[in-house]
Amino acid sequence: MKSHREGHRGNRGGWLRAAVLGADDGVVSTASLMIGVAATSASKSAVLVAGLAGLVAGALSMAAGEYVSVSSQRDAEEADIAKEKQELDADPAGELEELATIYRDRGLDADLAMKVAVQLSAADNRLAVHMRDELGVDEATMARPFQAAVVSAASFAGLAGLPILALLVAPAGTRVPAVAGVSLASLAILGALGGHLGGASKLKAAVRVVLGGGAAMLATALIGRLMGVAGL
Repeated sequence: MKSHREGHRGNRGGWLRAAVLGADDGVVSTASLMIGVAATSASKSAVLVAGLAGLVAGALSMAAGEYVSVSSQRDAEEADIAKEKQELDADPAGELEELATIYRDRGLDADLAMKVAVQLSAADNRLAVHMRDELGVDEATMARPFQAAVVSAASFAGLAGLPILALLVAPAGTRVPAVAGVSLASLAILGALGGHLGGASKLKAAVRVVLGGGAAMLATALIGRLMGVAGL
C-alpha cells in the first residue's frame, strides 16, 4: 500500500516570497527608471547608465531590506522559543495542561486531549510540540534572513537585466517600446509562475502584476516627458 503524501506549498513561503518580490521589483523599478529617463530624450548611454545603476542599487537595497525585515521576524521567533524553554523547565505540569487545553479547544475530549499531550510531550520532543501547537512555529519554516537576502538580491538582479538587454538590442526608434514590451511580458510570466507555485489563479496573478507594473512605467514616462518638455 502506497503512503499518501500531499505536496503542500506553505514550506515554500520564505524563499518564494523573496524570489517573487525581488524579480517583480527588479523588472518594474529598472524598466520604469529607464523609461522615465528615456522620455526626457536622453541618449542611449544615459538610459543604460540609469538602468545599470538601478540594477545595482536595487539589488543591494532588496538584500538589505529583506535581511533586516526577516531578521526581526527571526528574533521574535527565537525570543518566543527561549521563553517557552524557560516555562517548560519552570512548570512542566502547567505547560502539559496548557497543551491539553489547546487540544480540547480543537475538539478532543478532556481525557483524550491529556493522553495526546502526554504522548507527544516525550522528553526529547516537548519543545518542538509546544513550538508547533502553542506558538505556531515550525523549525522547517522559521525565518531565514540570509537566505531571503540572497534570493531577493539575485532574483532582482537577474530580472532587472531583461529591460537593459532590450535597450541594447532594440533599434534606435523602438527602444522604449522594446523595454516596456519585454518588461510587461516578463511580469506576466512571473505573475503566472507565482500563482502556480502558490496554488492561486495564474491568470489573476499575471493580470495583477502586469497592471501594477504598467502603471508604474506609465507614471515615470509621463514624469520624464514633462521634465524633458520643461528642459530640466
